[in-house]
Amino acid sequence: MAEQRKPGRRAVLRGGAALVGTGVVGTGLVVGAPPAFARSGRPAARWGTQVGDVTESSGLVWVRSDRPARMVVETSPTESFRNAARWRGPLLGEGTDFTGTVPLRGLPAGEQIHYRVLLADPDDPRRAGEPVTGTFRTAPDRRRDDVRFVWSGDLAGQGWGINPEIGGYLAFDDMRRRDPDFFLFSGDTIYADGPLAASVALPDGRTYRNVTVPEKDKVAETLAEYRGNFRYNLLDENLRRFNAQVPSIVQWDDHEVTNNWYPGEILADDRYTETSVDVLARRARQAFGEYFPISTLQRAGGRGRNEGRVHRVVRYGPLLDVFVLDMRTFRNANSPGRQTDDPQGILGREQLQWLKDELRRSRAVWKVIAADMPIGLVVPDGASDIEAIANADPGAPLGRELQIAELLRFIKHRRITGTVWLTADVHYTSAQHYRPERAAFTDFAPFWEFVSGPLNAGAFPANALDATFGPERVFVKAPETANVSPADGYQFFGEVDIDGGSGEMTVSLREVGGRVLFSKTLQPGRVGQ
Repeated sequence: MAEQRKPGRRAVLRGGAALVGTGVVGTGLVVGAPPAFARSGRPAARWGTQVGDVTESSGLVWVRSDRPARMVVETSPTESFRNAARWRGPLLGEGTDFTGTVPLRGLPAGEQIHYRVLLADPDDPRRAGEPVTGTFRTAPDRRRDDVRFVWSGDLAGQGWGINPEIGGYLAFDDMRRRDPDFFLFSGDTIYADGPLAASVALPDGRTYRNVTVPEKDKVAETLAEYRGNFRYNLLDENLRRFNAQVPSIVQWDDHEVTNNWYPGEILADDRYTETSVDVLARRARQAFGEYFPISTLQRAGGRGRNEGRVHRVVRYGPLLDVFVLDMRTFRNANSPGRQTDDPQGILGREQLQWLKDELRRSRAVWKVIAADMPIGLVVPDGASDIEAIANADPGAPLGRELQIAELLRFIKHRRITGTVWLTADVHYTSAQHYRPERAAFTDFAPFWEFVSGPLNAGAFPANALDATFGPERVFVKAPETANVSPADGYQFFGEVDIDGGSGEMTVSLREVGGRVLFSKTLQPGRVGQ
């Protein structure tokens, strides 16, 4: 029964510290290390475990080994693992940086799933390391079951990494305590272009102290350096504990490769010896697919190469579909954004058509469009170019705005209900309401866009608004100065609660510490509101 499932999860949350493996930092410092593994010399999962793209009947379990190993997953409806089901996984080796995933299928809907990952010596299956365990809930198949999730982005940016003196990545502990069904990671999951110093002087004379590893000494260029950036974040105990208890839906943005990148770009940055962004993006994409369990990024033939795509729909029961966009892979070059014809735009023609088709087919009450960049906030790239969509011209759509106008028109005329836009990227939190009565382009229905982040990165002042789609900034919290450190606050995440009884969606913007800054309740079944 539904009322019996939730306490089972909370019981796991209370004991969560025992669920995750250890992480050893290159400097010799151990961050949040549990007792040493009893079976020395056997495969160990020191980076914990995580689950991705959970649906009513499936999920994808991830782990990394410290040496070659066979991955095996056991699942059970209880913590005792009595009558556990066993799922034989891949051999983990150098080709995937010893990472691997196991797809779980045929799971019961709306149920708590307990799992443990076993790593066995590939030459002697009897020699297995200490298991790592976790839990997640499958999506409900009944409309009356509530759904709660959190979202944010921007992790370890602008020189601010794991700082044990402030408690590490505090946002993940706060989000875990909210007991969400899943986490939408809205991009900038690493800062491959952001080296970390061991200490940084703060304006008031204090010192911010980073945990450091060799892969964070310089910008990432090689596959090994990109992989090291993803491993770095998993040194944080808060993140490992969170991953063991909350499944994720992950997308990427620019800093997984390099700042403000676009296909075909040649870098003019003295820090790089490899200046082809296409080469860097291939390496980054491989590491990204190795370190996150993403259902549409599959490994090719065990050789560590990714196929598939980042954009996808994750269907989370009758109440919710999440449309995960990729605003990087198919975009055109950054420019002033004043073209009168721009078929490529920020999504590319094929992805735009895919999004239209999937929105039209969706029967979910709510359709969350997970965008890795905002619509009406002006995000510049240098002195004259535009990095996002809005081009700082308040008139009719031009450049990438043309593609967004086409999509918004489609949503209105097809009478697609329940669309809400969630994003991160700009390193503050805000709520924008878009309305045609305020806009230069008027052929769309009103909608909301909510922004949250960073998780642990520099915070920045609010961006200017572009009036093309008529945004009104209903709420904002941002610092007045640039690159405020996580030690000084301005770290944010958002929460979405969908009530199974009424169908109402309540979006809350929270800061680290858990306090609600702003909340808005939206009504189901409407085209625009």
